[in-house]
Amino acid sequence: MNASPPRHRLAPPIAPAPGLAVEADEIVFAGRFAMQRVRFRYTRFDGSLSGPLTWELWRRGRGVLVLPYDPARDAVALIEQFRLPAHAAGLSPVQTELPAGLLNPEEDPAEAGLRELREETGLDATAVASIGRFMLMPGGCDEVLHCFCARVALDDAAGRTHGLDHEHEETRVVVVPSEDAFAMVAANRVDGAPTALALMWLQLNRARLRAEWN
Repeated sequence: MNASPPRHRLAPPIAPAPGLAVEADEIVFAGRFAMQRVRFRYTRFDGSLSGPLTWELWRRGRGVLVLPYDPARDAVALIEQFRLPAHAAGLSPVQTELPAGLLNPEEDPAEAGLRELREETGLDATAVASIGRFMLMPGGCDEVLHCFCARVALDDAAGRTHGLDHEHEETRVVVVPSEDAFAMVAANRVDGAPTALALMWLQLNRARLRAEWN
């Protein structure tokens, strides 16, 4: 019988909780991320205990996304980046999205956002507003994404390439007027849900941000 992979830093045992009875918990794959198989029962709405369920749980940890916004130009910075999963899904492998990444252990989400912003766009923020935190796929993945809007100056950002060489990462900055970015979302031309969500948040909050940040 093959031994289970060792525990992964992103996949500690599922903690006990009211309404949850864990019967088995193992790591079935450990690489950059981890896949955890858990057999459990939960308390149903009528108070009874459910039958046993066995679910695979993709453990990714915490993530961060930043929407760079220039209130003086009323424009946003998007990035173009190669994404293998998009190709596997039958979409364009070059995705237009927002700077994002995973938090290092114990890293503050806002600080991580500023780090990702510099790495992927070369921009520095002069103010930051919280958009919120969201789960991307609560039925199968534990990632919680912290989203921020950053005030930036987009004077000469367009067309520049960035990214971490040791990760073989390459991103290209695209500067888009806010109204054009909102139109992209409305026309379903933004494939990534977090990017679309952040742009819709800006559409709702743009007037307030321009008053506060200009």
